[in-house]
Amino acid sequence: MTNKKYGRIGDSPITGVGNYANNRTCAVSCTGHGEYFMRAVAAYDLSCLMEYKGMTLKAASEHLIYEKIPALGGMGGLIAVDAKGAMAMPFNTAGMYRSYWSSIDDQMGVKIFRE
Repeated sequence: MTNKKYGRIGDSPITGVGNYANNRTCAVSCTGHGEYFMRAVAAYDLSCLMEYKGMTLKAASEHLIYEKIPALGGMGGLIAVDAKGAMAMPFNTAGMYRSYWSSIDDQMGVKIFRE
């Protein structure tokens, strides 16, 4: 998000909300309208969707970003990697700065908008 209020504490540094890691499921970092990510306990919820519902990283992250967060009134995105190295970077905003490098297939990229 641009033009954040000075001194604002967002969701990103709060474990379970803006970031979370679990060796069995995924590592994730979220950004966006923090109040809604806090209500959803978004980063932990992503891991739980994978662990308890058996969802893939792609399915769980898309559910969270395209359904759950907007239903609460929020916008944002996340970057995540699962235990097997698969990546997900969904967002429901006009753009989201993100980059990646995969040692699995030696692919890398820097992106802002959807492809």
